Amino acid sequence: MRPVPAPCPAPTSSPSPQLGGPSWGVPLGRRDARTTTQAAANSNLPSPSSSAATLISAFASKGLDSRDMVALSGAHTIGAARCASFRSRVYNDSNINAGFATRRRQVCPAQGGVGDGNLAPLDAFSSVRFDNGYFRNLLSRFGLLHSDQELFNGGPVDSIAQQYAGNGGAFSADFVTAMIKMGNISPLTGSNGEIRNNCRKPN
Repeated sequence: MRPVPAPCPAPTSSPSPQLGGPSWGVPLGRRDARTTTQAAANSNLPSPSSSAATLISAFASKGLDSRDMVALSGAHTIGAARCASFRSRVYNDSNINAGFATRRRQVCPAQGGVGDGNLAPLDAFSSVRFDNGYFRNLLSRFGLLHSDQELFNGGPVDSIAQQYAGNGGAFSADFVTAMIKMGNISPLTGSNGEIRNNCRKPN
């Protein structure tokens, strides 16, 4: 028996309207956990130093295929990363645009612990616009995180990243599909969790 849908105020979701990007219908009635921990969340997040093979395996363990993984990685078209997450990339990786690495080193000192919290945009082209700029970055070797550039580095998902770089509509469509699939990972059933009266907080 399906649970009664939660009376949440917004049955659609999308990146902030000011940022652009696709929208999609959000299935209601999913049970949420009553408590959360940062440690539990971090244990399921890929490391910024992950290889393509590690990313593919991590997403596959959640029922998401390679296309889902690349599309969801495209969320890095907005937002920023801490120096601690990209220091190794800009000082040690060889598959990086030299001028881009130099600019990022200006906000991220080589010495660990110094400037760890300094931020740089994940998308060098359009960090406040939800578009396919992230993938165009990768084709130019402008990926900020090592794990970003792994999506276009002579590996098994290069063709997907290249398709999204040239076709923003394909990226948006696949992003929606992947977000809906992600929302259906390991649903709680029976008496586990709760259907929230307000999606933003436990009952």
